[in-house]
Amino acid sequence: MKGKLFGLGVGPGDPELLTVKALRLIKESDVIAVPGNDIQKSVAYQIVKGVYEELDEKNLIPIAMPMTKDKAVLEANHEKAANDIEAYLKEGKQVAFLTLGDPTVYSTYLYVHKRILSRGYEVEIVSGITSFCAVAARLNMGLVEMAEPLHVIPATYRAEEMDEILKMPGTKVLMKTGSKMQQVKESIVNSGQQAVMIENCGMPDEKIYLSAEDIPEKAGYYSLIIVKENK
Repeated sequence: MKGKLFGLGVGPGDPELLTVKALRLIKESDVIAVPGNDIQKSVAYQIVKGVYEELDEKNLIPIAMPMTKDKAVLEANHEKAANDIEAYLKEGKQVAFLTLGDPTVYSTYLYVHKRILSRGYEVEIVSGITSFCAVAARLNMGLVEMAEPLHVIPATYRAEEMDEILKMPGTKVLMKTGSKMQQVKESIVNSGQQAVMIENCGMPDEKIYLSAEDIPEKAGYYSLIIVKENK
């Protein structure tokens, strides 16, 4: 009998935002796939560990997820991840793959998900709280109201187009801004729009910036900016 793979969203950083369903499946699973080469340093691992002390008693396997845009390197790592997970599925094991935020939003897990699905195994995605919803809640603000549109943009990939992106109506969520922060900040300031940013939302080293001018020119990978039109 073949095993089953679950892609579990563990939320943006606060362990208390881990869903009841995700925690149940972690406890029920034979194998826990953790993104990163060093399991203990993985943010996803630390989130779950914050509410499930017995996590280390599980069979934990590291899944390398290099921070690169090199398609050949990414392809090789995604294929290896799928092969490593399939080895357990062949044994009838249930595997839970920990994923920051929600697995359906810019998640590396999806590349593994598609491969396992194409090989004939049962897979299931379990939603987690998205980073942009958590950031808005942390700041006691809404993302959109009435007929306002919401745009979610991977800023690292689209920084060169940021001036035009910021002209779009409604709320703009800029994700993965870290390496292009200076360029993105300049575009926001020049647009004259309101902006807030949280770095490491829900984590012990969380930092909040309440205006575009306050946003630093350098920030970590887990930085998210919300830009709103001036009313």
